[in-house]
Amino acid sequence: MDKIPILRMGAFLLVTIQVDLYDRLALNLEADLVQMVNNTNAKGVLIDISAVSIVDSFMGRIIGNIASMSKILDAETVVVGMQPAVAITLIELGLPLKGVHTALDMEKGMNLLKSMIEVTEEDEDQEQDDDLIAE
Repeated sequence: MDKIPILRMGAFLLVTIQVDLYDRLALNLEADLVQMVNNTNAKGVLIDISAVSIVDSFMGRIIGNIASMSKILDAETVVVGMQPAVAITLIELGLPLKGVHTALDMEKGMNLLKSMIEVTEEDEDQEQDDDLIAE
């Protein structure tokens, strides 16, 4: 059975999809990725779909599910490398991909994840300071 590799890079997980996903592989990726976010306490997920030529409604829903489940586990999701034809298809299918951030390439996606995590940490520090002041 095929598996999509999930790599850990510090606080982030990196998934590079090099093949067109069929339904079972997409479902396995979803389960594996969410489990890995939970097991590693990852703060971000970067999904590279630059090699994917077709995204159907099922695949779009899987990406949205991954983002939603990752968010519940306190991780942000960024999809990079989306080809123009894939973006057009997603819009035509009416798939908004809520909770999914996008970037042009891996470098910009990683920078986006880092900036989102830094904002979150600053917000937490501010909340702790506010709690100290309130006491």
